[in-house]
Amino acid sequence: MVSGAESKKAIYAALFGNLAIAISKLVASLFTGSTSMWAETYHSFSDTFNQVLLLIGVKTSKKQANDIYQFGFGKEQFFWSFVVAILIFGISGVLSLEHGISYFMGGHESHRIENTLINYVILALAFVFEANAIRIAFALFRKTIVDRGDKLTFPVLIKELKENKDPIILTVLVEDAAALLGIIIAAVSLLLSDLTGNTAYDAIGSLLIGIVLMVFAIFLARENRGMLIGESISKRDFKKIYDAVAAIKEVEVIKSIRTMHLAPDDVLIAIEVSLIDNLNTDSIESVIAAIEDKISTAVSYVNPSKIYVELVKESR
Repeated sequence: MVSGAESKKAIYAALFGNLAIAISKLVASLFTGSTSMWAETYHSFSDTFNQVLLLIGVKTSKKQANDIYQFGFGKEQFFWSFVVAILIFGISGVLSLEHGISYFMGGHESHRIENTLINYVILALAFVFEANAIRIAFALFRKTIVDRGDKLTFPVLIKELKENKDPIILTVLVEDAAALLGIIIAAVSLLLSDLTGNTAYDAIGSLLIGIVLMVFAIFLARENRGMLIGESISKRDFKKIYDAVAAIKEVEVIKSIRTMHLAPDDVLIAIEVSLIDNLNTDSIESVIAAIEDKISTAVSYVNPSKIYVELVKESR
């Protein structure tokens, strides 16, 4: 599990990188008039603001539990990451599409691209900044996989994307990937416009950037929606818990295990078990303590105070 300090490192890397890129793209857009560069400008300014929201999520999630929020504020991270996904879709994506659509709705007559060399220089610099940001985010993402002893393969990466519960690393990683893809699309569309003299390619680039942003935003929204509703722990960690409890000889049957993430590193666990017959009160208490200990050992981020063991009778 990635620590809060490491998550902040990824956010700050993306924040300062995106701010520098956004200002550079804005200057390039004003001097060249490129539609796809305007789309990239909206994208970078949106990403910069998004990093600020992620930092707010990290800070507010650390507030202490109170009488109203008795399980703490851990889900603040999921909420702000969900807001980021909405902004990527609603601001960056929609504005990029609007610029591209306006060209084909009659704006092509006034569309001119000048000083294109500026665009290529800015896009090259942006690529370097974004590549560094995604390198930092991916290193943390990779660390989660390596620390648990798995090999870094493509199927493992895809599975980790689906099962990772850290919205900060996931959001930064997805944002940076979308940014790199957007830069490539903008560069290719500008090059085609230069080579052919047809500015429609530039407008098509803006449309494609908008579509890419919306697809990535939908993915992020879907992941964070699940965590806000109350997504359970991963199948991998569920199996660890089940195997650990099943290994206790006094446990006859595991009736159910229900889990819910309260934060990336905080989970609520309710487990129903049936014990063997003829255990006295002291023995039962010892078994319950053993169950809590085994679960905490099997999954290190589980807080013993949030493990609830219920004893049920096995029907005969």
